[in-house]
Amino acid sequence: MPSRPTTTMPTSSLRSWLIWLTAAVVYVLAVFHRTSLGVAGLDAAERFGVGSAALATFTVLQISVYAAMQVPTGLLVDRFGPRRILVWALLFLGLGQVLLAVSQTYALALVARGVVGLGDALTFVSVLRLAANHFPGRQYMLVTALTGALGFVGNLVATLPLTLLLAGPGWTPTFLVAGLATFVFTAVVTLRVHDTPTTRNSTVSTASASEIVGQLKEALRTPGTRLGFWTHFSTPFSQNVLVFLWGLPFLVDGQGYSATTASSLLAAFVIGALVSNPLVGGFVGRRPEWRMPIVGAQLALTGVVWAVLLGWPGQVPVAVLIPAFVILSIGNPCSLIGFALARDYNPVSRVGTATGIVNVGGFVATAVASLAVGVLLEVTGGNYRIALLTMVAVLAFGAWRMLVWWRRARAVVFAAEDRGEPVPVRLRRHRWDTARTSVERAASPV
Repeated sequence: MPSRPTTTMPTSSLRSWLIWLTAAVVYVLAVFHRTSLGVAGLDAAERFGVGSAALATFTVLQISVYAAMQVPTGLLVDRFGPRRILVWALLFLGLGQVLLAVSQTYALALVARGVVGLGDALTFVSVLRLAANHFPGRQYMLVTALTGALGFVGNLVATLPLTLLLAGPGWTPTFLVAGLATFVFTAVVTLRVHDTPTTRNSTVSTASASEIVGQLKEALRTPGTRLGFWTHFSTPFSQNVLVFLWGLPFLVDGQGYSATTASSLLAAFVIGALVSNPLVGGFVGRRPEWRMPIVGAQLALTGVVWAVLLGWPGQVPVAVLIPAFVILSIGNPCSLIGFALARDYNPVSRVGTATGIVNVGGFVATAVASLAVGVLLEVTGGNYRIALLTMVAVLAFGAWRMLVWWRRARAVVFAAEDRGEPVPVRLRRHRWDTARTSVERAASPV
């Protein structure tokens, strides 16, 4: 069960790298569309005449659609191939931004963000499934990390440049051009992306409904998938909540910075992720036994950051905000470790499904935290210190569940080693490790 079935993995080529890069651009566009309200939140509140809780609903709806679609997306990618799903992702992303551009009512804008969330949901899992098809296991973590790093190019465009465009041409031209440009890129994906090194389109699976359900159950029963889920739940949400929605209002309304300064400060997330993604990805690709210790260290540092930001008397200085945001940004490459766990502990035929399960984690945490912050801001009259305590609570819960599944996954690995079976990674035993974790306990609901 813990071992990854032996398969012949492809050898990467220049062509595979170019195919991956084309698919990664789709992810860049998805991140831009996903995070665009992070700096347009105040404009949206004014345009649609809504308060903090209603503004939070934009992000919660989008992320909820994203999270709800991850498992279906994994199943769709495994069934129809990543190329087809990426084309549909672009169509939904473009449609959502065009609808947002012309929206004059809060209700239509909500629909638009839901459509954006649907397109976004189809993207990342498709890119990772494509990478699994084109690259051997030793390169998968690096390619995944590079994908995450490139995504932050979209995030970067959605900070200061988008702020300037909203202040210049305005809401409708900015989002209309973004949507139309996304439609155009479907032609590039259609022509350039191949599902595997030898075929343009994967053979459509003819699995029955019961076989699909069985595949989903097997992925869920795998302790490495559960560990990946809670790793992804715990690591990226602090950054996501600030970048997607509450970062700019926190810095402007809560800290007294100008909108231009605030959007520039949010770029620290982009820079930190761009640098840390390939560094972390390259290192854990070579030393997979360090994956979870690195995640644990990052969660501890995240706790310290929130203690500093929420406990600082008065306005938090720029000299403190920048390193704090950089530390939080490292949650992004650490979250990608969850996908490496899904790949290592599942056969290639269900990597998409397992990746979708893992990808739900961080966005469930982001949706819950974003909504809770918005509600607490309404209740407390805009007190960000109290509202952002939500972040600490979600962090503590996620870290606890991750620790539980870390021990269970280790126990199953050691049990397999004792039986002489192949395992995805060699781990060093400690006194607190035990092989007594049963398959039945590993298959418990959470």
